[in-house]
Order: sequence, then structure tokens, then C-alpha cells
Amino acid sequence: MTFRLPPFPTLSAARRPATALLTLLWLTATVVAAEVPATDHQTFSDYWYGGKAELNRYKLEQARYGQIHQGDSVLIFVTEDFLKKEQVKRDRGKAPADTVLKLNAMHHFNTGIYTYSLMTSSFTTVDYRNPFTHKVAFTGQDWCGHTFMQLNQRDEKYRVQVRSYFQGEGDKDFALPTSALLEDRVWTQIRIAPASLPTGRANMVPSLQFSRLRHVPAKAQPVDLSLEKVREAAFGTNELYRYRIDYPELKRTVEIYFQTKAPYRIEGWRDTRTSGFGSDAKPLTTTAIRTHTVQEPYWRLNRVSDLPRRESLGLTP
Repeated sequence: MTFRLPPFPTLSAARRPATALLTLLWLTATVVAAEVPATDHQTFSDYWYGGKAELNRYKLEQARYGQIHQGDSVLIFVTEDFLKKEQVKRDRGKAPADTVLKLNAMHHFNTGIYTYSLMTSSFTTVDYRNPFTHKVAFTGQDWCGHTFMQLNQRDEKYRVQVRSYFQGEGDKDFALPTSALLEDRVWTQIRIAPASLPTGRANMVPSLQFSRLRHVPAKAQPVDLSLEKVREAAFGTNELYRYRIDYPELKRTVEIYFQTKAPYRIEGWRDTRTSGFGSDAKPLTTTAIRTHTVQEPYWRLNRVSDLPRRESLGLTP
């Protein structure tokens, strides 16, 4: 049996393709409307509560400065206990805690002589009807300097901190409503309960990584959201779900491709936006394609003798 959750109060009715089968010319993909099954609690528990993290490596082609740069992305998913008041992982004691699915998303690429290292951590409650993200943190390092941004849920608001070496950004503190959808929530929401993904017209806060790389304020933007089944040659021969986020005012589109069965592994993504500055600015697409996945208790594998295990992820020792 399959079902769709009722639309969120802030969303318009979900829009679906008028035909059962469409051809997307630029993607060379077939598309049909998606009906996502409810998350099976036992299947989720068997996969995520086994004492290991899921480690995924992706071949990354990153748009930056008007060109495409080669790199690696690693997405690390793991469940843990989270203290909502302190906004930290519970690593001792018995204080009441929420079970969250944590994602550490890391992206590494070179632009000419120097290196970018980007990381976003998100903490989302394991709720099969409406997963909620309590905290998101982003850090970015390159040879020019580093930036930091964090959202923490406090009552009915996200408290936002920005720390940057750029004059136009500097140090800022402000708030966003917790009613706003977060792009950074989508990745864990897919893994917990893809049937809860909102569709239709809404407002969404773009990813913290996007806000910092494009040097734009973090605020809710109008979006069109859709969830469909596709066959896309770039991501293999199997049918996949594609979650599409369209930001018309930002001229940006994000597409996340994931498997149609639990544990809903993410096969890759595309992020199309303006890249470059001035007369060199043009639309380019960042693409990531999954190449390796393993389950490991990585926090224990920190000895020199564990270096060869990196090869199982397609990474150099």
C-alpha cells in the first residue's frame, strides 16, 4: 500500500505532470508521477541502528568561477542521540534525548592552485511523518580564508550565526522562523521518510553552502517542489526518484536522485546556477555521481593500519 501525506499548511496543492510519461530533452530521461510508500519502521531500524555509519563517495564536478572543477564528495549518515536544549550529541549521561539522523556532507575540489574544503552537518529527528531539523552547521575553507554559519532551533526560531572574513559579511547574528523549509533538511528527510517531502509552491531557505559561496543572505525564497520517478542514464539504468527544487528568483535548480526502495540511497545530484562574475558569469551545473558505499564504524578506524580502508570508498590512502 502506498500513500501521500496531506499537503503542508504552507503549501499549495501538489502539481503533477499532465501525462503519465514525459521526455526531458536536456536530461534524456523518462519521468512519471511518484507515489512514495510509507517508511517501514522495522526496515529503518534494521538498517540504521546496527552500530555503523553509511559512507558514500561521489565523483564531483563542481561549478566555481565560471568553470567545472573535479573533486570528491563524501556523505556520511549515522544515527545518534541529540540533546535539543544544548544542541549537541549526547555522549554521556542519561538526559532525555531525541534520536536524529546526522549527515556530514563534505566536498573537496581544487580551483587552480588552491583547494576548497566544504562541510555541512545537519541533525534531523527520526520522525516518520514529519522529520524536523534542529541544527545545521556549515564551514568552508580555502586559501583565502574560512567562513562559518550555523542554525540552531530555539523555541519557534532558528538562531543564525555567520562568521566570515569577507568585509561585506563579517560577524552577524539573526533569526529565521522554524516554519521555513530548509534545503539542508531534504537530504536526511529523503533517508528517513521520503513520503513526507513537500511538493508544490512553497518558501525554502537555500543550503548554507549556497548562501556562503554566492555571498547572499540566508532567507526563505519562493520555490517550486516536485517528486517524480525517472530513468536517467547518468545515474544508472534503474528507476529512481528525483526531487527537484526550483528557485525562480535565484535562477537555480537542485535535483536529487535517490533509490525507490529503503534505505533510499542517494545516487547523485545536480545543482544548476550562475557561476562566475561579471561578463564571465554563466549558468553551469555541479554534478555528483555515487561511486562507492560502505557501512563502517568509522570513528574506531583511526589508526595508520586503517588507511587502506579508504580504498573501499574510492579515496586515496
